[in-house]
Amino acid sequence: MTDISTSSATGERNPVAVAGPRTAADAVTPELVARLVKAIVTGEQPTLAQSRNPFTGEVLAEIPESTPQDVATAFVRARAAQRDWARRPVRERAAVLLRFHDLLFAAQAELLDLVQSETGKTRGHAFEEVTAAAVEARHYGRAAARYLKPRRRGGAFPVLTQVHELRQPKGVIGQISPWNYPLALFVGDALPAFVAGNAVVTKPDTQTALTALRARELMVEAGLPAEVWQIVIGDGPVVGPEVVAHADYVSFTGSTRTGRDVAQRAAARLIGASMELGGKNAMLVLADADLDKAAEGAVRACFSSAGQLCISIERLYVAREIADAFLERFAARTRAMRLGNTLAWGADMGSLVAQRQLDTVTRHVEEAVKNGARVLAGGQARPDVGPLFFEPTILDGVDPSSAVCTEETFGPVVSVYRFDSEDEAVAEANGTPYGLNSSVWSKNPRHGAQVAARLHSGTVNVNEGYAPAYASVAAPMGGMGDSGVGRRHGSEGILKYTEPQTVAVQKLVSMAPSFGMDDEAYAKLLTRALGVMKALRLK
Repeated sequence: MTDISTSSATGERNPVAVAGPRTAADAVTPELVARLVKAIVTGEQPTLAQSRNPFTGEVLAEIPESTPQDVATAFVRARAAQRDWARRPVRERAAVLLRFHDLLFAAQAELLDLVQSETGKTRGHAFEEVTAAAVEARHYGRAAARYLKPRRRGGAFPVLTQVHELRQPKGVIGQISPWNYPLALFVGDALPAFVAGNAVVTKPDTQTALTALRARELMVEAGLPAEVWQIVIGDGPVVGPEVVAHADYVSFTGSTRTGRDVAQRAAARLIGASMELGGKNAMLVLADADLDKAAEGAVRACFSSAGQLCISIERLYVAREIADAFLERFAARTRAMRLGNTLAWGADMGSLVAQRQLDTVTRHVEEAVKNGARVLAGGQARPDVGPLFFEPTILDGVDPSSAVCTEETFGPVVSVYRFDSEDEAVAEANGTPYGLNSSVWSKNPRHGAQVAARLHSGTVNVNEGYAPAYASVAAPMGGMGDSGVGRRHGSEGILKYTEPQTVAVQKLVSMAPSFGMDDEAYAKLLTRALGVMKALRLK
């Protein structure tokens, strides 16, 4: 089915994918909701909040909310369970993750339904969440024992001092998880915490609580003790501070503004925190780029999950000499994207998740156009498809005073800028307090990598938008500047959930005057010994 009404940009509108036979009402049954919400820590008569289907605006489920006292209870339960869980061998804990990997794919169809119903994503973009969670489960299931094993370190005196570095679990991790990737981020930040021996209390977003609860259910089926993973639900300003107030460490994904508050609360308690925050990510199309591949990649980079991805591209810098040719290809592909509003494969972009997202996208686009920007594709809401749909939009000639130039839009909107030199492009890309993800396109991978190394962002992808760096889970992922603190993935993604402990065993002689020496004699002996150690190049 194709909508025949026109847009102000080109006289064309994005087609609508053929509807599938199933809807969110078929997938999210009252029986499923009743079973899943039992895992939420609440009192006897909790307040109920509503989640809505972004495709239609209809109520999807009623979710019981936790009170501050419920949060305290959740931490008491988790802390009691954590002690026994931490005593299990690392390989036994890791085996839970490997079983969870298989269960994710066994329950794949149901998980895709839940992610789509709660977020409005296409089925293909929901599938990215399943694979991201599975890849991380496999990685930490295989690598955790290596990351956590005791390591021998150099002692004060060779042979006489034996030192080992141990890794002890923090205790109970407080996790605050966002709505935009309710499976991948919910699971991804919790798995390394569990295999390191911690318990977790998670506050997922109410809008996407069912996906999170189903993932927890699968982890319990895989062998995780149920009490080790506690779930609390409620408004961020009410429940979020309570999570921080009781945690031994905090894992947060969300806005930079909220992240600052979380950081201040954690610092006041002298506990650590890792945070992935906002971004205004840039893509550089260099003069030697393959234009067709770059245009295809830009569609993925800018419009995956309707742009509601922390690492998606919102600023596009194109070498002036190839800009017209690139934009012709990019705009044509963008206008051909199919919008989808059902639980079926085949759509290229889905819905925004909430009215606040649509309001921000609309405000940014309208202001930019008012200030002189040209709409090369999209530019309008699509209520004919669903209440929260907005066309994938390309803006050219954006005035720097426009909000879309500097503020995170978090929607399907990208602004195009031309550059005359690579130095100029790098300076413009780095001209923001954010630094989460970047993308560089060049036919010469070595050249692309050289430019990538000059960009101020935690991850940079050459000849792709975001997927290679994120999916390479052995390497750290996170932001610089206002885009966050700390990293997920790799060794940093699991060691942050541990306390390093040094155990030093001194043999034969003590670290003090002995054998009848006085202080002066001991000082002379130690001085000579340290000089010899330097001469022998000992560390």
